[in-house]
This record gives sequence, structure tokens and C-alpha cells, in this order.
Amino acid sequence: MNIDVTIIGTGNMGRALATRTIAAGKSLQVLARSTETAATFAAELGSSITSGNTAEAPAGQIVILALPFDAAKEYVSAQGAALDSKIVIDISNPVDFSTFDSLTTVAGSSAAEEISALTSATVVKAFNTTFAGPLTAGSAEGTPLDVFVAGEESARNTVASFITAAGMRPIEVGALHHARELEGFQLLVMAMQVNPALPDFNWGTALKIVG
Repeated sequence: MNIDVTIIGTGNMGRALATRTIAAGKSLQVLARSTETAATFAAELGSSITSGNTAEAPAGQIVILALPFDAAKEYVSAQGAALDSKIVIDISNPVDFSTFDSLTTVAGSSAAEEISALTSATVVKAFNTTFAGPLTAGSAEGTPLDVFVAGEESARNTVASFITAAGMRPIEVGALHHARELEGFQLLVMAMQVNPALPDFNWGTALKIVG
């Protein structure tokens, strides 16, 4: 059976991405460290969803890392050649969560670029500017959710087509190094969610380009 998309991880973002993948009409595989957790998660999504352990090679042509930055690096390093010819989507934000005031990557780099350096796959940055609630719905205030995409052009176009099929609006921002701006901007957005002066920003906001 050919699989379109493999999602690594079963947290809130993994569930939101799975919901959008199903909405796009794509075949889906879910992998987690626990085979049982992945199987339960897949069964909740629908009988046609396959599942397995992260130790096995992902079957999807698109592999979405619904993982924190460090776990994403660990995963691609462990998979090695199993990711050859795959498009890997990095959704992580390398934020210092103790302060929400800085990134943990070195200046002049990004989480996506560091992950790319560890794998032969083509890495694309996407979904790091979306929170799980709006992403599950695929929309914000009645309009399709904007999803910013950075990466090599061909892979970026493939991811953009997937986003469109999932009912959202892709905004392609250029090559992978533009993940630096996306991650930096999302740092500011995440900081607003935990700011007591902004009590309405409770991880339910969404970015929208208008005009």
C-alpha cells in the first residue's frame, strides 16, 4: 500500500496534522515510540490509518516531524538512509521555554537547517507558525489558515499542494534559510501566548496575511 504522509508523533500537533491530512484525502501512517500508543491514536482517527513504531522506516513520501526540536534531530539521525528521497517537514520551534525570550539555535542558523544537515532527505519548514487548535479546524475566523513554507522549490511546491488540499492557504517564503525568520517570528507569537497582559492569547491565535 502506498502511503502519502507519515506523521511522527501523537501529541496535539500530531493529531491536528493528522486531521488535516485526512481532510486532504491523503493516505496516512502514524508512528510513535510506543507501538500501542500509535495504534490507539490511529484507531481514533479511522480504520484506514496505519501505525507503527518510530524504529521502523516511514512509508510516506512526506514525513512530518510532529516533534520538539531535539527529538526531531534524534529521529532523523536514527533513520539515516531510510529518509532518502523523502520530503521531511520540520514544524519545530527551538524556543527557550524557560523564558520564551530566545531561541536555542546559534545565530545565523535555524532548527530546520540543523535538521537538514543530519539527513539526506529534503527538509521543508512548515506548520511551525500554526497552533494545534486552529490547525485542527484548518481555518481562523472563517478563513483558511495561512501556512508559511520554506525550502527547496520543488519540495516546497509539493508541500504547498498538500496544504491546499488540506483546505488551507500556503504562503511560500523561499529557500530553507528563511526558516530563521519563521522561527524567530513564532518566538514572538509564542511569547504573547504566555504574557499575562494578553489573557485572550491562549494558544488559540493564528497568523493571517491580508491584502
